[in-house]
Amino acid sequence: MLHFANQEAAPINRPSLAPPGKGAILGALLAALAIPAAAHAEALEDAAERYRPYMIEEVNQALTGARMLRDRFGANDVDGAKKAWIAARIGWERAEVFTSGFVAELGEMIDAWPNALTGFHAIEAKLFGAGAVDVAEEINALIYHLTDLDVKIRYTPLNAQGLLDGTARLAYEVGESKADGGESRYSGTSLDDMRNNVAGIQLAYAVIFAAAVEAADPRLAMTTKETIGELVTLLDVGDLKRLEPAKLRAKSEELVVLLQTAAPKIGLKTPTLEDLVQ
Repeated sequence: MLHFANQEAAPINRPSLAPPGKGAILGALLAALAIPAAAHAEALEDAAERYRPYMIEEVNQALTGARMLRDRFGANDVDGAKKAWIAARIGWERAEVFTSGFVAELGEMIDAWPNALTGFHAIEAKLFGAGAVDVAEEINALIYHLTDLDVKIRYTPLNAQGLLDGTARLAYEVGESKADGGESRYSGTSLDDMRNNVAGIQLAYAVIFAAAVEAADPRLAMTTKETIGELVTLLDVGDLKRLEPAKLRAKSEELVVLLQTAAPKIGLKTPTLEDLVQ
């Protein structure tokens, strides 16, 4: 048997039981929060990229309609030209979420209103209002700018912030700029303009933001979805005379506030009033 007589026990290194300082606690909390925040931001950016094919399709519809407009007008087919103009507007109005947030100057050249010196409304005033005077130059300019937009929607880097800003700006525009009679008065398509704007808002919210808002605040997500649905219902009328502008304006403003409320909850900046009216 072995004996270790008079041998002192080796010291044991024990971890300190003293509480960590405030700085260490704060650092640990920030580190813990940084992981989900980064993942959250990455998920939003992925969702923004998933939105791109929808915008490509809408812009392509607008460009195809504009080219058909040129063909029909060149063939002296006024009715056909009018139908092509209306068809081109559908894709354009739904794509305004992108144009408002990323290429506002180009959007002005395509859809300036009420001072329509170029774009859709310059053509509309002549084609529908003045009885098809020569609009070849305006049509060619519209095709040129829509072709530019078609390139930009394919290659412009997308981000959730720009798309949220564009969504909120379009919601504001529906209530503040269009509810009292709309922008396409010569053609009589103002109601469809607003419907397609809201369809674009609904799509952008569903594809990009709905999941993130649901994860952050389920009640806010439900209210936002319901408010968009109520906008759809308000626009589901037989003609513009049956539209209730005050209710539409109030509901669009409600949607803007909901999107502003959602922004910081999903890691984005809140769109300001200045952002919305620019």
